[in-house]
Amino acid sequence: MFKLKPGSETISKTFRLPVEIADQLEQLAYDNNLSLNAVVVQCLQYALDNLETSKQADDVQ
Repeated sequence: MFKLKPGSETISKTFRLPVEIADQLEQLAYDNNLSLNAVVVQCLQYALDNLETSKQADDVQ
């Protein structure tokens, strides 16, 4: 299960997001009393941790 938690050491980068995604992330941050940055970092980490690589996909077939 995905759970939100406080952040850690950071570096500054700029990304462009669709308005709808930015709005959803901002609402999630507000609802959980977290910064938008903390929510985005945790969403990205979850995606990376659960990313299916092409090798994994080949192993399934």
